[in-house]
Order: sequence, then structure tokens, then C-alpha cells
Amino acid sequence: MRLLTFEQTGRPRLGALNDAGNIIDVFERAEEPGFASMQALIQAGSETLRYLQAIVDSDGPAIAPQSVKWLAPLPLPVQMRDFVAFEQHMRTAGWNGAKLRERWGALPAPAEPPPIPTIWYQQPLYYKCNRFATAGPGTVVRWPDYSDLIDFELELACVIGKEGRNISVEDAPAHIFGYTIFNDLTARDAQFREMQGPFGPAKGKDFDGANVLGPLIVTADAVDVRDLFMRARVNGELWSDGSSSTMHWSFADMIAHTSRCETLHPGEILASGTVGGGCGLELGRFLKHDDVIELEIQGIGRLSAQICAPHVQVGGTL
Repeated sequence: MRLLTFEQTGRPRLGALNDAGNIIDVFERAEEPGFASMQALIQAGSETLRYLQAIVDSDGPAIAPQSVKWLAPLPLPVQMRDFVAFEQHMRTAGWNGAKLRERWGALPAPAEPPPIPTIWYQQPLYYKCNRFATAGPGTVVRWPDYSDLIDFELELACVIGKEGRNISVEDAPAHIFGYTIFNDLTARDAQFREMQGPFGPAKGKDFDGANVLGPLIVTADAVDVRDLFMRARVNGELWSDGSSSTMHWSFADMIAHTSRCETLHPGEILASGTVGGGCGLELGRFLKHDDVIELEIQGIGRLSAQICAPHVQVGGTL
């Protein structure tokens, strides 16, 4: 199923797309507790999902998708973790980050990409995002005034559907509710300054609207994420064209690692990190005021966001 959260009469509503691409107001069809919100649906379990599938398959009123405001499908995630699962991003972003630090008086950047730290090959690595900074499709993000280097990150994310602790790699897929697109907006200048600590990221990632999610959550039974094209466009121009098949760490690996001696809860989000070539840092070009970023992942949809940064009229370069 293709699920969303939309706003109607000032309130968030759980929606599902029918075969025609129109929105079913789920709670209007059946006033079940599990249909009160996306989080309620995730927590309700498989029986409620089967009931929802029956509603989607039946005839009834539906809403034109352009007539409502789309919100982040999970407006307030229980928790957010962002991994770095793509080797190309790890290699290229680290090198270009060194070039940025060199501008600010750090040691000269190496002439070639430095080796990836051994630990990256030994376990999945992640940081925790600010779950309160979530934004939805079409959002206009007011860029922080402390940053001039505006960047996006093209990522795939999974949503945890079933609680678990010490989950094995083999059992992990059964704990995934579905998948969505994640645009991890990043203030690169703030990020690489503060991470010289070394600590972080902090204000390079944490500002209002930084975590753009959507447009849908596609349930795990409806999409195979092992080989999906992942594309990024800026003002209609193709900047990035990658594939989920290049992930070094799978979502099952991430779940197994994260749940070691720690309980994962329904409604948590685990993001893949940036696909190779899926951000301005890797490409050596950055965004500016009024730019529109559109991320597309096969089988999930297109997620757009616009930058509001009057103090940045020209996109930076490396």
C-alpha cells in the first residue's frame, strides 16, 4: 500500500492512495483507533493493515491529491537514525570535506581520496537526527542564517513496524513497516567546522525543516528496495543518478546492529545515508536561494523541497 498523511480542515489525516492515485481518507471510511494517524496504524499491527487493504480495494469516496496539503507521512517519528551505508559517499564526501576544512585553516586536503576507516567495514555507523525538525513534501525550508553552503542528501529510509531487541539479520525484514524518501538537508560549512571537534554533527544538521520525508510510506510488501533507481534534480536539472543496489550495509544489517542490547520501537526511522553522488558535496556544487530540489526513488515517488535563503544568491562550489 501507498500511505500518506495529509491536512484537511487544519488537522492531519491518515490517507492511502487507490489505484487511480486519489486519496482515501481512512478514518472517514472507518473510525478505528488504528486509523487515527500513521503512528497509530504502525502500532496497530498486521490485522489492522489487512483491514486497511480491504478498504483500499473497495469502492468509496476519494480526494484529488492536489486538493490537500501533504505532510510528512510520519510527522513526528519516534526516533530517527541516519546511517552511512554507501561506500562512494563515504569516500568522496570525506575527501571533499577535507577540502572545505582546508579553506578554514585546517591541514591541506590529500591529493587523492583518503582510505575509508576500517571501522566502517566492520559495523554500520549512524548518528541520531532531530526528530522535531521533520518537514513534508513541497515544504519551503528557511535556511539558517549561520550557513552559506546549502546542500541536500538523497536517501532511502525504512520505518520500523514491530518492536524488537537483539534482532537477527535474518529476522530483521519482518520488523520493517515500509519505506520512504529522506532529504537530509545539511549546512555544510557549519557541519565541517563543528566536526573538527571531533564531535557531531549538530547545527550542521539540526535546524527547522532539515529532515524532509515523503511523499509516501510504501509498505514493505509493495516494494523491493534492493535495486531502485535514486535520482536528484535541482530546478529540473538532473544532478544525481544512483541506485540502492550500491548499499554496502542493508537495512537488515542496520536493524541488527542498532537493536543489539537496545529495543527498537514502532515508528522509528532508519535512513540509508546518501547514495553515491547524491549530494552537492560530492558533486562540488551547492544550492542557493529559491532552488527547488526534487528527489525521486523508484517505487516510492518524488519528494520536493524549496530553499529560502535570501542571503545566498549564488550557489557555492569547491
